Amino acid sequence: MAEMIFTDENFQAEVMESDIPVLVDFYADWCGPCKMMAPMIEQLAEEYAGKVKIGKINAEDNPDTAEKFDIMSIPTFVFIKNGEMVESMTGGTTKQVLAQKLDAML
Repeated sequence: MAEMIFTDENFQAEVMESDIPVLVDFYADWCGPCKMMAPMIEQLAEEYAGKVKIGKINAEDNPDTAEKFDIMSIPTFVFIKNGEMVESMTGGTTKQVLAQKLDAML
């Protein structure tokens, strides 16, 4: 598994202080669309390894981080570069759309 698991505890160090762009997938275990997106996120994590850090955070288990980003529905994808959120999108999407957004951050 190339994707990382983010938590309230490691979010600051792994995401906000990352020296490469980060894609954060806010999800929950019961969320159908989240499960549909999971294989795509894993593929992207492998394809962008070393260029973009890609990981998931369970929004229910990590309420502090979810609240900080105003996560109201899942899945929500948050794109972070240099410690700043550059974009976020909610709901299922295509691998191509995510890849375009990742490329834009590089």
